Amino acid sequence: QVNLVESGGGLVQPGGSLRLSCAASGFTFSLFAMTWYRQAPGKERELVATINDSGGRLNYADSVKGRFTISRDNSANTVYLQMSKLKPEDTAVYYCNAHLRSILGKDYDYWGQGTQVTVSS
Repeated sequence: QVNLVESGGGLVQPGGSLRLSCAASGFTFSLFAMTWYRQAPGKERELVATINDSGGRLNYADSVKGRFTISRDNSANTVYLQMSKLKPEDTAVYYCNAHLRSILGKDYDYWGQGTQVTVSS
């Protein structure tokens, strides 16, 4: 059974740091690109950061570039999001996503349940 479980969210003051984790099971994690998304109240879902299967290619939203770092440990089936210099506008539910396009063109798209990050003084 496919499962993605985010953890590490919570309340943090502006300027602080949090490290989110997403533990994956039920599929071949090392074949999937992993992405962190977030959704704030009243806002559309936003791509935060993405990392390819091997971990060698990273992309970030402009709003988090230089502050957030995505990484993965394929041996642990886990993707991380290290968040630093947090701002109130980073407040959102953060979701991890696993995506694979097979050689047949079929998309596999898995989602976790989300973890709340609140940045407030």
